[in-house]
Amino acid sequence: MKRARVLVVDDEPIARENLVHILTKAGHRASAAEDGREALALLAGEPFDLVLTDLRMPGMDGMELLTAIKRRAPETEVIVVTGHAAVETAVTAMRLGAFTYVSKPIHVEEVLAQIAKALEKTAMRRELTRLRQNADPASGLSRLIGGSDSMEALRQSIIQVARLECNVLITGETGTGKELVARTIHDLSPRSKGRFMAVNCGAFSEELISNELFGHEREAFTGAGARRKGLIEAAAGGTLFLDEIGELPLSMQVKLLRVLQERTFLRVGGTEEAPMDARVLSATNKDLKKESDTGAFRQDLFYRLDVITVHVPPLSERREDIPELARHFLAKHAAASGRNVQLSPEVLDKLLLYEYPGNVRELENIVQKALAVSEGEVIESAHLLADLRDERIRPTRGARRDWPSLEEHEKSYIRDVLEEVEGNKSKAARILGIDRVSLWRKVKRYGLE
Repeated sequence: MKRARVLVVDDEPIARENLVHILTKAGHRASAAEDGREALALLAGEPFDLVLTDLRMPGMDGMELLTAIKRRAPETEVIVVTGHAAVETAVTAMRLGAFTYVSKPIHVEEVLAQIAKALEKTAMRRELTRLRQNADPASGLSRLIGGSDSMEALRQSIIQVARLECNVLITGETGTGKELVARTIHDLSPRSKGRFMAVNCGAFSEELISNELFGHEREAFTGAGARRKGLIEAAAGGTLFLDEIGELPLSMQVKLLRVLQERTFLRVGGTEEAPMDARVLSATNKDLKKESDTGAFRQDLFYRLDVITVHVPPLSERREDIPELARHFLAKHAAASGRNVQLSPEVLDKLLLYEYPGNVRELENIVQKALAVSEGEVIESAHLLADLRDERIRPTRGARRDWPSLEEHEKSYIRDVLEEVEGNKSKAARILGIDRVSLWRKVKRYGLE
């Protein structure tokens, strides 16, 4: 991490000196001030990348100092530190422009992780203009299909993180394209001339994934006739992508943590450490923060991997991209068989109504299967899977523009129940959970007699 200039503001000498010690040990240049006025005087004399300030101090408190810093030097990130944790205070601090809010007693790993994130944000801001100017329109970004706002935001995130050296955690549901995002980050990074090595952490047993990642020495085990490079070594100068990182066994999490901390690794059966020269990107469809809180995933490893998070939106949140994606997949698979095929308007309508629990991957499978069973130049509704042909498919939350009112919904529900019981109001009232008088009033109001 780049050596940063950090200012610690706290009226308690022990707390102040402790934070300065932690920051100095982490490689930063740390200065200290005992109150807000002294801090502003120091800030006027030299620029700081980051300020850590206590909340309650005599004279100018942390909130007033935060406001003053954001007015005078908005590019300086501020982390508020206090022993008086409260949701209202955190919300106020974030609204005033604080990067984040941590409470005492300080946990070293947590505060260092937050500092790293704040400094990465500063670095990204400084690099963003240059990266945008240098971004090649024909680069890997063109592989990300869709013009929705969420896809534009994803492209911007990728551009921001691509040229940094920090670890990136890519989150998103299954089938959203997390590996494609990882490959794009690699393609746009200074390590693009190196190899992109990917491994699915959930596809191997503990013993096998250790061999996959670290390689082995000759005669490390029966059948190991020669030294073999692992993925960490093969990715030297490039990128190591750890897919489904949440599935990594706890014992392997310990080994991976040591590799990320020391930047060295041991081959299976080896005794000499080898240097690691690969950037680590990882991906998961789990909430790793929650997993680390419950002990299912190591918290220290989570903070190491989650320096920056890139979230890939599910297809249900960018339904406007479905027609473009469907045509893209159709052209891709039709070209392989030398065909020129189009999607009928009815097929596009049905594709827009489907839920896609499998996200983009499921949409590609649907288009590929429809192409396989069709013979002409147009794919019709009859070529779709039965689930998609079903006329009873209901528009999903994201696609509906004509949501019924609560009264309309109630009217429809009561009518369906009455039809089911052939007009027997006693039975209908029992099913609806209301008395006959209430049902009679609703039937009159909605004209269902």
